[in-house]
Amino acid sequence: MTFAALALIIAAALAGAPLFAVLMAGAMLGFYSAEIPLSVIAIEVYRIVDTPLLVALPLFTYSGYVLAEAKTSERLVNLVQSLFGSLPSGLAMVGFVACALFTALTGASGVTIVALGALLLPALKQAGYSDKFSLGLVTTSGSLGLLLVPSVPLILYGIVAQQLEVGEPFTITDLFIAGVMPLMLMLSLLVIWTLWHHRGGKIPRIPFSGATFWSALQAARWELPLPFVVLGGIYSGFLAISEAAAVTAVYVTLVEVVLYREIPLKKLPAVMIESMVMVGGILLVLGVALAFTNYLVDAEIPQALFEFMQTHVQSALGFLLLLNMLLLVLGAMLDIFSALVIVVPLILPVAAGYGIHPVHLGIVFLANMQIGYFTPPVGMNLFIASYRFKKPLLELYSACLPFMLVLLVALLLITYVPWFSLAFID
Repeated sequence: MTFAALALIIAAALAGAPLFAVLMAGAMLGFYSAEIPLSVIAIEVYRIVDTPLLVALPLFTYSGYVLAEAKTSERLVNLVQSLFGSLPSGLAMVGFVACALFTALTGASGVTIVALGALLLPALKQAGYSDKFSLGLVTTSGSLGLLLVPSVPLILYGIVAQQLEVGEPFTITDLFIAGVMPLMLMLSLLVIWTLWHHRGGKIPRIPFSGATFWSALQAARWELPLPFVVLGGIYSGFLAISEAAAVTAVYVTLVEVVLYREIPLKKLPAVMIESMVMVGGILLVLGVALAFTNYLVDAEIPQALFEFMQTHVQSALGFLLLLNMLLLVLGAMLDIFSALVIVVPLILPVAAGYGIHPVHLGIVFLANMQIGYFTPPVGMNLFIASYRFKKPLLELYSACLPFMLVLLVALLLITYVPWFSLAFID
C-alpha cells in the first residue's frame, strides 16, 4: 500500500500537481508509515505562523509590488544614469546598478526585466551597444540584487534555516550584511569585463550635467530615502526586521499613493491582493515543506545523506563544488522560493557537518539561484526576456553566455573564499 501511494504521489508531481499538495502528501505518507499522528503537520504549519520574523515577508513583498506598479523604475534609471553616464561604458553600469537595486526592492527577477527592460534595452542600443550585449545585460542583470536587503529570498532563507536550528546561530541582519560584499564582487567583475569588452572608446559617453542630476534627484526625492531608512534602521539596531518592514510598507504606500499619486487609492486593494496571493502560496509551501522536513529528520535521512557524502566526499571544498553544480541545475528548473523550502532543509545539516557557516551557505545558495535564473535551457529569465523582447531563445542563450561566465567566476570566489560573506559577521 505504501509503495502504491508513493507511486501515486510521484505520478501526481510529474503530472503538474501543486507543489504544496505533493509535499503534504509526502509528509502524510511518511508520518502514517511511521505510525506518527498526522496532527504533527498542523503543528508544523502553526509553528511557521507563530514565527515573529515572518511578518516581514508579506510587508516587504507588498512594498515591492507597490514600487513595481509605480514609475519607480524610470526614476531609478534616470538617477543612476545621471551619476554614472559620463563614465566609460557608463550606461552599462547604469543597467547593472539599477537592476540590482530594483530587484532587491521588488524581490522578483522577472519584474525587473519587464519594468526596466523597456527603458534599458532601447537606451543601450541607441548608445551604440550591440544587440547581443544589450540583450545579455538586461536578461542576466534581472536577477542581480537577490543578495541585497530587503530581498525576500534572503529573508526566506533565514526563516527556513533558523527553523532547523543546526550549525552556528545567526540573525537575519547577519545575512543582510553578508550579502553586500558578494554583490559588490559580482558588480565589479561585470563592470571590469564590460570595460574590457568595449575597450577602444567606441561607446560615446554622456557628459555629466549638474542640471540633469539635480532634476533626476528631485524626481526621486521621495523614494531616495527608502534604502537609508531600511538599512540604517536595521544596521543601527533601532528597528527590528519586522519593524523595518512595517515602516517600509507604510512609507511606500504614502509616497506612491499620496505624494506621487501614481497608484490610485481604489487600485491599492488589487495590489494588496496580488501581493498576498504570492505570499500565501509561499507560506503554504513553507509550512508543509517544514512538516515534510520534520519527517525526514525523524527518519534520519539528513544524517544518512551526510554519512554518504563523508564516504565519497572528504573535504568541504569538494562538497561545495558538488553543491554548486546541483544548485545551478535546480536554479534553472525551480523557482527560487520552491528551491529554498525544499532544498535548504536537506543541505543545511550536511553543510553544517562539514563546518560550513549557515550564513556562508545562504549566500552561496542564493548566488547559485541568481545564475540559475538565466542558465540554459530552461532558466526563467530566458523565457521572460524571450516573451518581453520577442527574441528566440537560442539568441538569448548566446547573449547571456559571457555574462554567465563572469558571474561563475564570482560564484567560485564567493564559494571558496568565505571571507567575502563572513568578513563583517560577529
